[in-house]
Amino acid sequence: MAPNPDEEQENEAPLLNSTKNSQNSNGASYSGAIFNLSTSAIGAGIMSIPATLKVLGVLPAILSVIFVAILTNFSLQFMLKFTSAGNSTTYAGLMEESFGKIGSVLLQICVIITNLGAEIIYMIIIADVLSGSVAEGPTHVGIFREWFGNGWWTSRSFVLLVTTFLILLPLVSLRRVDSLKFTSAISVLLAVVFAVVTAALGIVAIWTGEAEMPRLFPQITGQFSYIKLFTVVPVLVSAFTCHFNVHPIRAEFRKPQKMQSVVRVSLALCAVVYIAIGLFCYLLFGENTASDILVNFNRGNPDAISSAVVRLSYVLHVMLVFPLLNFSLRINLDGLAFPSATNTTAALRFTSLTGIILGFVYLAAILIPDIWSVFQFVGSTTAVCIDFIFPGAIVLRDVHGISDPKDRILAVLMILIAVVTSAIAITSNLVHLA
Repeated sequence: MAPNPDEEQENEAPLLNSTKNSQNSNGASYSGAIFNLSTSAIGAGIMSIPATLKVLGVLPAILSVIFVAILTNFSLQFMLKFTSAGNSTTYAGLMEESFGKIGSVLLQICVIITNLGAEIIYMIIIADVLSGSVAEGPTHVGIFREWFGNGWWTSRSFVLLVTTFLILLPLVSLRRVDSLKFTSAISVLLAVVFAVVTAALGIVAIWTGEAEMPRLFPQITGQFSYIKLFTVVPVLVSAFTCHFNVHPIRAEFRKPQKMQSVVRVSLALCAVVYIAIGLFCYLLFGENTASDILVNFNRGNPDAISSAVVRLSYVLHVMLVFPLLNFSLRINLDGLAFPSATNTTAALRFTSLTGIILGFVYLAAILIPDIWSVFQFVGSTTAVCIDFIFPGAIVLRDVHGISDPKDRILAVLMILIAVVTSAIAITSNLVHLA
C-alpha cells in the first residue's frame, strides 16, 4: 500500500502543524502571517542600526538596508519556489531534498546556534534594561533600579526569573505559531512606537538646533577604517533573518499561495522601521551614537519620560519576539535530536525541550553578561548561511529542474556577496578583538 502523504508530513516535523499547498479555512490570516514574519526579523537589530549609520554614513547605510532587504526577498522567494515544487514542509526538509541528510543537519545546526544565541542576547537585553548592566564599558542604569532602588527584588537573576515564568514561559508553551499573531502585532506596534518617539525627539533636536549635521558618507582614514565598514554586515544580516520561521508560518497560513506577498510586505515593513529608527537616533545623538542605542537613552537624554518609553517599548518588544525564535529553535532541535520520532511522543518532547531551552538561556544570560562579540560572529557565519548561502545553493543544485538562468545568476551573486562580506567582517572583528 502506498504511503499516506499526510503521514509523511507529520513524520517530517512532528512538532509542526503541516500543510502543503492546500488552503486551510481555519488557518492563519494574511495580517497574522505578516505580523509573525515581521516580528521574527525585527529584534536586536534595532539597537545597532543607528550605529550602522554612524559607521557607513547616512546614504550608504540606508542603501545597504534596502539592498539587504531586496537580497533577503530573493532568498525567501527561492525557498518558497522550491518548497512549492517539492514535498518538503520545512527548511530542513528543503535542504534534505537538495543535499541529503547532511544538508538538513547543517541547516538545523545553524538555526540552533543562531536562535539560541539570539535568545541569550534577548534575555541579556531584558536584564540590562530592567535591572541594569554588569558588563564593562557603557552600562544600562536599569529601569527597575531607577524606580525601586537597589535590592534583591531588582537583581538580574530575580527580574529574569519572574520575566521567564510570568511572560516567556506562557508564550513559548503555545503549540501553534498563529497563536502568537496578536503578540506579534503588539510587538510590531512597539517597534513603531520606538520609531515614532525617536523621530519626535530627532525633529525637536533639529528644530531647536541641537542636532548635528549627520555625515552622509563614511570617514575612511586608512586600511583598518575601510575594513571596519564591514563590521556592519552581521547587524544587517541579523536584522532581516526570518527564514527559519517561513515554513512554520506558511504551514498554518490560510492561503499559502500568497506567502510571497507576505514576505514582500514584511520585509518592506522591517526596512521602513529600521531606516526610521536609525536615521532619527543618529540625528539625535550624532557621533556619540553607541553600538547599543539604548545606552544613549540612559545617559544624557534630554527627556526622562521619553527615555523610559523607548526602553520599555523595546524590552517589551524583545519579550514578544522571543517566543517566535523559540518556536523554530524547538522544531529544529527536535528534528536534530529525535529524527525518527513520531507524534506519539510529541507532547513529551515539546514540554521537555521547552523547559531545557528556557533553563539554558536563563543560566547563560546570568553567567555571560556580555556576548556581543559572539553575536557578531554568529551574524557573520550561521545567520549568513541561513539567509543567503543555503537558499542560493538550493537554486544551483536545482533538484526539481525549475531554476532559470536569472535565478542561477542571482544565486551565484548572493553566495559570493555573502561569503566575501562575511569573511571581511570576521577578519575585522578578530583584528578588533586582538
